[in-house]
Amino acid sequence: MDTLPTFTDVVVAASRIKGQAHRTPVMTSRTLDEELGARVFFKCENLQRMGAFKFRGAFNALSRFSPEQRKAGVVAFSSGNHAQAVALSARILGIPATIVMPHDAPAAKVAATKGYGGNVVLYDRYTEDRERIGRDLADRHGLTLVPPYDHPDVLSGQGTAALELFEEVGPLDAFFVPLGGGGLLSGCALATRALAPDCRLYGVEPHAGNDGQRSFRSGSIVHIDTPQTIADGAQTQHLGHLTFPIIQRDVTDVLTATDDELVECMAFMATRMKLVVEPTGCLGLAAARQMKAALKGQRVGVLLSGGNVDMARFASLLGSRP
Repeated sequence: MDTLPTFTDVVVAASRIKGQAHRTPVMTSRTLDEELGARVFFKCENLQRMGAFKFRGAFNALSRFSPEQRKAGVVAFSSGNHAQAVALSARILGIPATIVMPHDAPAAKVAATKGYGGNVVLYDRYTEDRERIGRDLADRHGLTLVPPYDHPDVLSGQGTAALELFEEVGPLDAFFVPLGGGGLLSGCALATRALAPDCRLYGVEPHAGNDGQRSFRSGSIVHIDTPQTIADGAQTQHLGHLTFPIIQRDVTDVLTATDDELVECMAFMATRMKLVVEPTGCLGLAAARQMKAALKGQRVGVLLSGGNVDMARFASLLGSRP
């Protein structure tokens, strides 16, 4: 069993990424507070560099490379946000980057990854194994593989988002965090248990891809086929061997949200808060709205994980509402 990261690793990561990652704003909405009868604090990682929390973990991991690793280069696989995060971090640190991305990844994410200097290798997410492709590239070319979530430096870096939130607003009664492979949730769990031990912590994943919920409730990692959902950042097939035990130990429950609920939350964020949030980034808000009755009178945190969505796609989704 690998040694699991601790809150100390999150604190060290925070010092390592300081001056590179944005300390993103915490925002509130009187309209939502009235709707839920609660005080809600949004941690706006959609306003992070490259548009998502992923920059935190990627920069933390790449900044620890040896001179030999930096010279040889990094390889990563991602549907988009980790891809951009690794490409941007690599550019800042002068490291060559190869990124394995699905052929149907959002065009804006592919373009941004290339724009940051990443060499993009496309694959079919429904028939090919991105992890095998990444390992093969690493073996053939001497690259260091940095996976999107199951990596101690990556998940510790992601936890700095929760660290900042608690530093700014103090303890919370409930905290909702999007869940794909578990890097963000496990990192946030380390910070939550250290800084707000009584806070109820919920991971939220797409209803169509509830492997995390099934894993959490069964006690072992469940593997699923790639789910069909608009939440492309959470189209993962399983939790990680590092992320799962932390989630199992520190998370209160894993909830799900439908695509329709995500679209409604995207519309709310755009119209009421003037924020562009991608579908995956709205998972936490969707679950908080579901739990309205249980949150009355409480202080609630919601992590908006990213804002990288094609504008044409954004307009199409919002225009599809009845």
